[in-house]
Amino acid sequence: MKITAVKGYAIHPGWRKNLVFVKVETDEGVAGWGEAYSQYDRDQCVLAHVEALGRYMAGRDPFNIKHFTQFAFDDYAARRGSLELYCAISGIEHALWDIAGKICGQPVYNLLGGRCRDRIRVYANGWSYGLKEPADYARAAEGVVAQGWNALKFDPLPSPWRSYIPKEHEERAVKVVKAVRNAVGPDVDLLIDQHRRLAPMHAIRLDKRLAEFDLYWLEEPNCAENPEALAEVRAATGLPIVIGEATYTKTGFRPLLEKRCADILNPDVACVGGILELKEIAAMAEPYLVAVSPHNYNSTVIGLAATVHASAAMPNFIITEYFVPLVEFGDRVSPNQLKPVNGYIDLPTRPGLGVDIDEEALERHAAKPYPLRNLRHPADEGP
Repeated sequence: MKITAVKGYAIHPGWRKNLVFVKVETDEGVAGWGEAYSQYDRDQCVLAHVEALGRYMAGRDPFNIKHFTQFAFDDYAARRGSLELYCAISGIEHALWDIAGKICGQPVYNLLGGRCRDRIRVYANGWSYGLKEPADYARAAEGVVAQGWNALKFDPLPSPWRSYIPKEHEERAVKVVKAVRNAVGPDVDLLIDQHRRLAPMHAIRLDKRLAEFDLYWLEEPNCAENPEALAEVRAATGLPIVIGEATYTKTGFRPLLEKRCADILNPDVACVGGILELKEIAAMAEPYLVAVSPHNYNSTVIGLAATVHASAAMPNFIITEYFVPLVEFGDRVSPNQLKPVNGYIDLPTRPGLGVDIDEEALERHAAKPYPLRNLRHPADEGP
């Protein structure tokens, strides 16, 4: 069996960013699907890497998955990494696993060592996008919980993202979290995201105040490139710290483990290097007694399926991400996307990743230029 073509699809799901899907075709008629992480204004760069890498895939054996990720970094990229490169590698890698599973007649997790669990816990995200007032967050949270969710993630800090924030941003974050906790009660897990924003002095002061709301975790109080600062926040607050969505490959995660700056890692299967790289990072974390909760700001179709299969094979997996606003798009392009029931997804049993793509439906959702954002000027900055 040989690869004959790699095709990339930049598509717009109808909500926020474009998505990038990848199809790998073979000379035996078996095709696999993957998904590359995309970011606002950067999906075309990711797609360009998918198409450029695809030129080197023709004639190769799709089972040589590990060698693909090696030559993509060593030979294609001359060991110069980037977000866009790792996204493209990840999308192609998923598709190779999908092919391997289909040829072997096995779900991908069986090829990764078998399952450690029969179902995957997921948390709801995307439900709070665009909300302003604490009362709006409270009402929206009540609605999500009424749908059966028992874990919610949100970012209570207002824009812009800056390391040094005014007191009113801190006050607003406290009011939002308090409103959500009062609305959903004590039995729903609240996962707070801070998107790599804060200097330790702000993160520590704010997060000590948020501790009273019995948080499941604090995600990314500051950038992973400064693990010492993360360790400072972790020690000062005593709250579980999550880091890793903007960290790529095993090499990037090594200092995070060595510096003991996190309780939970959240690499993203669609940008960290793929399914096998995610599983290997989880294995690195095991002897450090660090849990893994894969980030998954991807579709609820391929990106989610790849995450589920990798998570099934991790002893230290705890929970993963599910973007509620992308479900409608998933229904339009897949007849069998994975869906949670009361906060859990049963493992798929079909060969490969276990989800099908309606290619004609996919092509009806062409990518759109991201709306011009109101990026700030010096006059917009505070003192």
